[in-house]
Amino acid sequence: MDTVKGMSTVEAGRHVMLESAFNFRDLGGYPVGGGRRTRWRTLFRADGLHRLTEPDLDILRRLGLSTVIDLRTENELAERGRFPVDAHPVGYHHLSLMDVIWDPAQAPPAHEPATEFLLTRYIEMIERAEERFAQAFRILAAPGALPAVFHCAAGKDRTGVLAGLLLSSLGVSDDDVVDDYALTALAMARMQERWAAESDQAKAALAATPAAFMAADPAAMAGLLELIRVEHGSTRAYVRALGVSDPVLADLEAALLEPV
Repeated sequence: MDTVKGMSTVEAGRHVMLESAFNFRDLGGYPVGGGRRTRWRTLFRADGLHRLTEPDLDILRRLGLSTVIDLRTENELAERGRFPVDAHPVGYHHLSLMDVIWDPAQAPPAHEPATEFLLTRYIEMIERAEERFAQAFRILAAPGALPAVFHCAAGKDRTGVLAGLLLSSLGVSDDDVVDDYALTALAMARMQERWAAESDQAKAALAATPAAFMAADPAAMAGLLELIRVEHGSTRAYVRALGVSDPVLADLEAALLEPV
């Protein structure tokens, strides 16, 4: 794996450290069998990218970022803005995977596990946005789309589900998919520290956020993958059922896999 000069990374080079985003991660380096792995510096997952600084943009320019898929709602775009395409032109695609943000009243008490809540929300998300998930696969498979990043607000739920489907359909093991999802917990801690320090209003909003909304529970992603396997045989069969064609999957394999 090549490193980018001036960019500090952790987690064996997986986490790209930016000033204004906390969960920008490389999806490369995961074994898929047959002496192959996912390609480094080609596909990334992230949290909100609407406040990128000039040093952040310089890092993304050196990564050669070509495509941004924004998974947030229309309201989130209106309130917070979007990736600064004027400062760094990219192919920008808005594919909202949820029509509205989760209702805090549905969240379990803070002392209870978030697993069931998250798993239920993830299933609902896919069922209500099947075509948008399939469209994300098609966008990433298009000629010239890579390197690319897909992101939501925290880079946890919408981004985590799409990353899970992509990695699993490429042949990444459940253990590695779940471990990748769980890395978000590190970023969530940094994110909460920054939010709490920004203002009293931000600190109050953070305190009012249900614990389940901030949780990156590995059991939720493991449960989703298991449910898909029980009902469809494999994640690859499932994404086909969502509308992802074999040629698209073949193009993704060609672009996203490399020899170990």
